[in-house]
Amino acid sequence: MVSIPVPRNSILLFYLLFAFLVSSQNQIKNPSFERFDNCPKRLGNFGTDVVSWSTPTDGSTDYFNACSTSMGTPENFNGKQPAEFGEGYAGFYLYAPDDYREYLQAELIRTLENGRAYQVSFYISLAERSDFAIKEFGVLFTKDQLAIPIKKELSKSHLFRQNGNVYTYLEIGTTNFYSDTQDWIPVSTRFVAKGTEKYMVLGNFKNNARTRKFKTEYTAKQGAYYYVDMVEVKAAEAADTASDENSFENIDKQKGSFTLDKTHVFENVLFEFDHSEVLETAKDEIQRIFDYLKANPDLHIAINGHTDSLGTDDYNQQLAGKRAKRVADYLMQMGIPQKRIVWQGHGGEIPIATNASEEGRKRNRRVEFVISNPNTP
Repeated sequence: MVSIPVPRNSILLFYLLFAFLVSSQNQIKNPSFERFDNCPKRLGNFGTDVVSWSTPTDGSTDYFNACSTSMGTPENFNGKQPAEFGEGYAGFYLYAPDDYREYLQAELIRTLENGRAYQVSFYISLAERSDFAIKEFGVLFTKDQLAIPIKKELSKSHLFRQNGNVYTYLEIGTTNFYSDTQDWIPVSTRFVAKGTEKYMVLGNFKNNARTRKFKTEYTAKQGAYYYVDMVEVKAAEAADTASDENSFENIDKQKGSFTLDKTHVFENVLFEFDHSEVLETAKDEIQRIFDYLKANPDLHIAINGHTDSLGTDDYNQQLAGKRAKRVADYLMQMGIPQKRIVWQGHGGEIPIATNASEEGRKRNRRVEFVISNPNTP
């Protein structure tokens, strides 16, 4: 047998190509729920029916597949939704009476690499019979698999009782609510792994009081039920990653990070028509701003209030000023010195959405802020 020497450059190229393919591979084993042990016949059997997936709590997550007459697609007990990626998808409650919750749990192909940036993505659609839509999806990575005998939200108190487990928590939010009942909507975020992430859990980790929700036109007491499909966890470019310090371990200590001298919109500091009171849903976000300013005492904040186009210019100017001052007062009551805060009202002269619809006008009734360091030349 003749031995043919292989150039060292070819070997190196092979290993580099192999490393690239491994790192860019989807770490979810059964991303679109096509492989199953049992064709679904009844509600709540997701954990036993679907290959490579489980449920971390006693919540009864559902599995739908075209193979079934009772749990099929596109028709099901909560409405109608055609499958987009094959013939199956999952369904679960992210908001329901008495803090009832359901979750999905997947074991990754391999533990994520410490310091590497990853992108998490999946597709969702709100079930037609949902009477609420929510604004955020939670993603929890864990070192060990969860099996907690509860049917309510997976709170920090429950997670901290799991001795030796390590958590990385992400929250995927949007300026609007996830309320589309027809199309599949992509949801994604990026983060830097700690090297302990072996399992992933999807769901809502907040109780009802803390969940930001929107009442739909459907009148029932069903809650917010979502379909989920095509879940991916892939390596991403580190330069595109927004955060690398999201975890339940340090969530109380986390101060966040804001680009200085850039206009930011308070996503949840929205106002009812003709009002300037800070809504309860805004207080968590203001708390994060306060934590950041407290941790960085050299920084100042400028707050700018805006209205929709309804009303006179003079009235809107005054109302916008009141809204900015309300947020400033709230920060000062929490302990930020007045000398570090300025505020101003701009009326309805700078819209960010159409004023032709109530949803657009609601977005325009907003507060923006700019954080800066006055000592920086």
